[in-house]
Amino acid sequence: MGSTSEKYAAFKEMVGRTVYFDNLSPQVTESVLRTALEQFAIVKTVKFIPNYIGPSNLPQCALVELDSAKKAKEVILMIRQYPFMMSGMPRPVRARHAEEEMFDDRPIEPDRKIKCTWLDPSDPDFEVAMELKRLACKHAAEIAFMHRLQLLEEEKLAQQQTETLKVHYRKFKMIEDITTDGTARRLAREYDMHIADE
Repeated sequence: MGSTSEKYAAFKEMVGRTVYFDNLSPQVTESVLRTALEQFAIVKTVKFIPNYIGPSNLPQCALVELDSAKKAKEVILMIRQYPFMMSGMPRPVRARHAEEEMFDDRPIEPDRKIKCTWLDPSDPDFEVAMELKRLACKHAAEIAFMHRLQLLEEEKLAQQQTETLKVHYRKFKMIEDITTDGTARRLAREYDMHIADE
């Protein structure tokens, strides 16, 4: 019994050091996550949470264990105050404290007993269970639809950013070409202007 209690106590400590991240881009890998967070704290483990209710290209969630509960709290506060982009994607990452239920490998809580039973259709709770099931399916469909919209918006934003970068590049390239091929000096002579020597 003592070992079960000790395991559970160690698990609770680990949960206190762990940050739950969501709204991660599908391109974010473990190494990207580690690199982004190791500027704030030592990353002990990274565990991605699979998305069981939608297509695999939906945003990912991750549980990241840091070296201390204090560092976990600091990272969460920092990400709440400032938009934190990861992997160059225009998607702000969200962070909050991890909860015990988020871990699929959590140890059994001491003195806890779970009882499962099948509900008979004549049972008064059967209709409640069916309504909960229906609502869960509806919410999953709504979430999938919202994620598709969000991905489309992010793709449009990324395309706009790419176009803006290309326009700025062309503008600076044109300025550089004018100054290096002598056009600027010829124009200065034509309009009687003085160009400062570099």
